[in-house]
Order: sequence, then C-alpha cells, then structure tokens
Amino acid sequence: MQAVLRNCCRPGGKPLPTTSTVLAAGALSVALLGGGTTAATALHKDVSLNVDGQVQPAGAFALTVADVLANSGITLSDRDLVYPSLSDSVADGQVITVEYSKQVTLTVDGAPVSFYTTATNLDDALADYEHQELAGSKLSVSRSAALPRTGLAVTVTTPKAVELKVAGEKESVTTTASTVAELLTEQGITVDADDRLKPAASTTVTEDLDIVVDRVEVTTKKKTVSLDFDTTTKKDSSLWVGESRLVRSGKEGKAKRTYQITTVNGDQTDKKVVDETILTEPVDAVRAIGTKTAPSSGKGINLARASMWDRIARCESGGNWRINTGNGYYGGLQFARASWVANGGRDFAALPHQASRAEQITVANRYYAKAGLQPWGCRHAA
Repeated sequence: MQAVLRNCCRPGGKPLPTTSTVLAAGALSVALLGGGTTAATALHKDVSLNVDGQVQPAGAFALTVADVLANSGITLSDRDLVYPSLSDSVADGQVITVEYSKQVTLTVDGAPVSFYTTATNLDDALADYEHQELAGSKLSVSRSAALPRTGLAVTVTTPKAVELKVAGEKESVTTTASTVAELLTEQGITVDADDRLKPAASTTVTEDLDIVVDRVEVTTKKKTVSLDFDTTTKKDSSLWVGESRLVRSGKEGKAKRTYQITTVNGDQTDKKVVDETILTEPVDAVRAIGTKTAPSSGKGINLARASMWDRIARCESGGNWRINTGNGYYGGLQFARASWVANGGRDFAALPHQASRAEQITVANRYYAKAGLQPWGCRHAA
C-alpha cells in the first residue's frame, strides 16, 4: 500500500522552516526594546489560533506568525502545516491555522502500512489515504476517533467471501470476521462439543475459505432384543456318514440393551451397544451327526426273486443300481427315501443308491412281504 499525505501544501501556505528560522522571531524583542511604550502598543496584535480545529485567542506582541506561535508555546515539526507562513506579518483579527501531522499505522489483514496525515479524526484520514477497499472493512478503532499528535495504530480486516456449510446447507457469506470463531458468532451459529467444525475455530479467515459445521447428535435408546442360539453337534453311530438329525431344538434368549446412536446432519452414522442385561439365556440346539460307515452286523442278505428284481430294475433304472436321478428316487429299484428307511434300508446305507445290488434286493424283499409289487410302476416287467 502507498502512503498519501494530506494537505502537503495549501493555497497560500508554505512548508515549515527549520527551527533556526523560528528563532528569527527574536527580532521582536529588539523592536520592543528600541521603540518604547508607543511601539509596544502598535506591536500588540489581537489574533486567534486554530490548532487542529480548536480556536483559541492568542493576543500577543508579534511582528510575524512565528512570533505568535512562539508566544503560545507551539513547536512544529517539519511535517506540520501553518497558514499564513511563519514569516508573514500579522494583523489584528487575523486567524492563524496550525495543522499537526500525525502518523497512522494500519495493519491490513496482517500486512502493516503507515502514512502521515493532518486530518483530525480517523475517518478523514482514511478518506485522504484513498484506499478504497477499506470502505467496508472492520477497524479496531472507531472511525470517528480523534487522531492524537502521537499517532494511532489501527487493525483492519477487509471483507472476504467465504463458503459456509452448516448441517449440509451451503451459503456464500461476505464477512469481516478475523477468525472462524468470530464468523460463527457473527452469523449466530453455535457449535457444541459433539459438533464437528472444519477448519478449527482459531483459523484465520481468508478469501474463498470453506467452513463446514456438521451437526452431531449422540443419543441413547433402550430395547429388549432376542438372542440367537448356537447349534452344537454330537456324533451318532446309528446314523450313516452324511446323515444328521435334530436332537434338541434351540431356544432364543432375551436381553435388554442400551444403544448409543450417532447421527450427523440427521443421518445415522453409528450404532453400538454400551450396556446389556441378560434376561433369559439362549438354549443351544443339538444336532446328531452320523458316523456309521458299514452295515449293521447280523442283517442277512436275502436274494430271493433276484431275477425278477433284475427285470424290474432294467425297467425302472435301466439296470443302474447306483443311479441318483435327482427326482427323489434312488438306485436300481428306484426307492423313495421314505420307503427305503421304512423297510430297514438304513441297515445297509443312508440312501438306496449307496447300497449294493444285493442289499437293495434284500430291502425290496422286505417291502414285497408287506405290499407285493404294488409300489413299483414297472411291476409288469416281473
């Protein structure tokens, strides 16, 4: 930024002389000593001083403006302005104007710059400085503040456009807040301990900064729930390998649970159990698993009517004693599983096609003793 001086020159005004020039006012003393009473009366002037807008009487024995200032105890620096000039003579009723130069130091968004001005308040000084971007800026000092002769330091925050997203709703905001925390206060937005803020509240606000506030709610909920049961197994030699049966049914238990539920901007993102009280323990199911691999001892083979069963097998399965068609019928004589089990087929195998031809004929003879050939569709082939 470039510093600009106010009123470096005025119409009719002149830059101030050095201290040695001011001392020339001592000539007035010589005139008074040599002229007597009449000269003294003629040399007394009723004038006024306007110092930074404050007017005060300054009647005194004076030949020049410098004499008036000296009599009033006013000392000027090289940057101060006076009108008329120091060497000009003075007359009754005259107003002498003095404007002190003050240094203003601005820190604009962290960047320091200084300039001198003869303005009497900060607002006029900024107008003289002609820095347009300061018009909507936030100042650490009131714009109407008076400028002391010792100068003034001012922190300036210029307006910045940022993106603010709260609970998923986005808007563009222009702000003079220095930090994210100040911006949220400015916008009336509160952030509690559960909410998520990005970037941090202490972050300096810069142009095009993205600020996100996610609303996080953590609640608890109690609920009575069912507890699943497990299934245990035990070996059973009465069952063929691959077979199983349910020995005991399982039973669900019950528990009272306390859940902690987290939502972000209204959407659930997490749910976990933080407390549990068992009301009823679950009861495990028990399933027997077969281990049998060989036929039961003492179960004899019965090959009666073997030739008849061969003819029926050729009709039922094409004579394939190991066939499993997938339609619920098995082996050469196409036993249904229920019929196989009901007639002691499990003495030899879990399913008919797993048994030998002789074993299948044995079971067929057992069934034949009960129902004849009626169960077989190919009984005509007998």
